Amino acid sequence: MKLSEFKFDLPENLLAQHPAKNRDESRLMVLHRDSGKIEHRTFKDILEYFGEGDVFVVNDTKVFPARLYGNKEKTGAQIEVFLLRELNKEIHLWDVLVDPARKIRVGNKLYFGESDMVAEVIDNTTSRGRTIKFLFDGSDEEFYKALHDLGETPIPKDFITRETEAADKERYQTIYAKHTGAVAAPSAGLHFTREVMKRLEIKGVEVVPVTLHVGLGTFRTVDVEDLTKHKMDSENFIVPAESAVVVNKALDTKKRVCAIGTTSMRAMESSVSANSRLKPTEGWTDKFIFPPYDFKIANSLLTNFHTPESTLMMMASAFAGHELLIEAYQTAIKEKYKFFSYGDAMLIL
Repeated sequence: MKLSEFKFDLPENLLAQHPAKNRDESRLMVLHRDSGKIEHRTFKDILEYFGEGDVFVVNDTKVFPARLYGNKEKTGAQIEVFLLRELNKEIHLWDVLVDPARKIRVGNKLYFGESDMVAEVIDNTTSRGRTIKFLFDGSDEEFYKALHDLGETPIPKDFITRETEAADKERYQTIYAKHTGAVAAPSAGLHFTREVMKRLEIKGVEVVPVTLHVGLGTFRTVDVEDLTKHKMDSENFIVPAESAVVVNKALDTKKRVCAIGTTSMRAMESSVSANSRLKPTEGWTDKFIFPPYDFKIANSLLTNFHTPESTLMMMASAFAGHELLIEAYQTAIKEKYKFFSYGDAMLIL
């Protein structure tokens, strides 16, 4: 398929700037692939579509406060430093994005507030990318605490245009987040509350984790018309053996396996055995899923409404069928559903 087939006009006022007051009171569009039927529900109604033996696969990655603000030595110019990934734990070497990038050269030092944290620029990686080394004398525990104290919740500012607020620290994190490593939230999971999780448990729906540390590549624009030429950024993921056992049992007994978010789906589709079952894996994936694609594991998907021409929309299209997804998005715009990370949800059955 071509990039232009994923273009649509999204009114700016439908880009959610804040989450719903209560997580489970977001709207839920339910899309039935077999009949093409579209239903309009509330997120907590998701329980009605699943029963005993069905499985939800969640991404339990935890967002860390990846956006820091430092000052350049001598000039004092403020520089935004966005932490992407830790390259070397022992010497505190990190892959980062800086803004404004034109002011930051190899050898520059950055100072962070009143803290003892200083960073030196070691290398240029891309136009905005740099490798930096934090000069810090304390223990690892003290270093990470300092980063957390200095950092800001990394809500995606390309689409959420307001300033970060204190509430984002809790709301831009799933309630089951466990393993720190993401710079963006797996947004489909943001709708779950402890009450919904408890009611799923009572119904006999099993919830199992995979971990995929979401990187900024999730939001990287696709700039080639021929989708086969697009390269995804690699992201670290883990499929635990215990989760694979539960998922495979559901598949063997013809139950529903629901991927909670595109990141859970990517992790599972990156870990398929020769007989189309989920296998335990730990590694990196740069898998790009776009139509046509034969999904091997999950037979239902919970996702948000995505921005035009995004790789997330492409995966949803591959799962739902392109014509049905486009119809659903047109309906969502007409019905004023909210799009993007803090927006409403779509369940594709």
